[in-house]
Amino acid sequence: MAVVDVKPIAGTERCMILHKGYVVSGSLIVQTEDGTETTLGAGDAYVIQPGQDAWIGGDEPYVGIDFSEQMSEYAKPR
Repeated sequence: MAVVDVKPIAGTERCMILHKGYVVSGSLIVQTEDGTETTLGAGDAYVIQPGQDAWIGGDEPYVGIDFSEQMSEYAKPR
């Protein structure tokens, strides 16, 4: 099942955890709190600071590996 929007589950407007990972395929657009947008694509490694919003860019499904310690607990349905 694909997650479309985690905001209702997380209860925040922006993601408040640090992300560290690698993009396997597709692309992800990340917007910081100041409005700066960065596009991550296949082969990119990333560190994304808390306070961001992100969405999939293009038609290809996004596949990424996130090594962040907080991912095991973040935005879990209750």
